[in-house]
Amino acid sequence: MVGPEPTSTRVDESTLILGVHHIGMVVHDIAQVGEVYCRRYGYEPRTPIIHDKTQTAFVQFFKLPGDRVYLELVAPDGERSKLARALSQGGGLNHICYVTADIEAACRRLRRQQMMLLQAPVAATAFPGRRIAWLMGMDKTPIELVERGGPGEL
Repeated sequence: MVGPEPTSTRVDESTLILGVHHIGMVVHDIAQVGEVYCRRYGYEPRTPIIHDKTQTAFVQFFKLPGDRVYLELVAPDGERSKLARALSQGGGLNHICYVTADIEAACRRLRRQQMMLLQAPVAATAFPGRRIAWLMGMDKTPIELVERGGPGEL
């Protein structure tokens, strides 16, 4: 007789997406735009500018004091960057990133809900020891998933 899966291997799909991690904006100059956001809105830089060769981009994360959601400023690392087209069309709001407890299961769940997998889980330069994945739904908004980090991690 076959029974239910043991609870240790069953994935509770209602808890796969744990919350918004960051909002990504494509900009021409991270240092310049970051300075404006810090002065204008009170953001604080949480990382230096990071070169992510896999994502063909430079990135930097900012946070408002007391907030849980980061702002990620992203700039293409060259003319052949995946982000060059977005910047040539004016840049601005680019993607939403959700933190997940199980990136593989979250990708499977979202694909079953008609989302297209753009990038299977890969090591993330900005999140050492963790992976990210990219998907897109019918609304054309790029969705990034990032594995949950430990206490105090980005």
